[in-house]
Amino acid sequence: MTKHVDHIDTSILRALQQDANLSQRELAEIVGLSQNACWRRLKALTDNKVLQGSTARVDRAKLGLDLVVFVMLRTRHHSADWLDHFRRHVLTIPEVVDFHRIGGDYDYQLKVVTQDMRSYDRVYQRLISGIELDSVTSYFAMETIAEGRPLPL
Repeated sequence: MTKHVDHIDTSILRALQQDANLSQRELAEIVGLSQNACWRRLKALTDNKVLQGSTARVDRAKLGLDLVVFVMLRTRHHSADWLDHFRRHVLTIPEVVDFHRIGGDYDYQLKVVTQDMRSYDRVYQRLISGIELDSVTSYFAMETIAEGRPLPL
């Protein structure tokens, strides 16, 4: 945690991770501040990019997005130009919801969320088009136990 975030800021962040729809009054009551003091804290957290917008959690199963795939990628290329091209390419694929460069046996890990195997195959074909990769290994989630958990503050 940065030195600019104190225990009150942490309380604000915890509360917002649980419910980003809290009104300023409700948030101020939860953290024990006046509304004005709470607003100043929120503004500072936003200005310092600790808070970066708000999103809604969506039940993917209710939208028919039943397939979660963890894609492990290995490459022989590590130049800045290749990496820039690769990153831009992957970020054009909306089904890729998480994208990490990792250490270990693989170089990158993607989390792909899609409807079914046929739609995953379309994502896979798009992923490998125009990008030279050494290997692509896909792991299919059988059950989601926890997803999108709050940061441990």
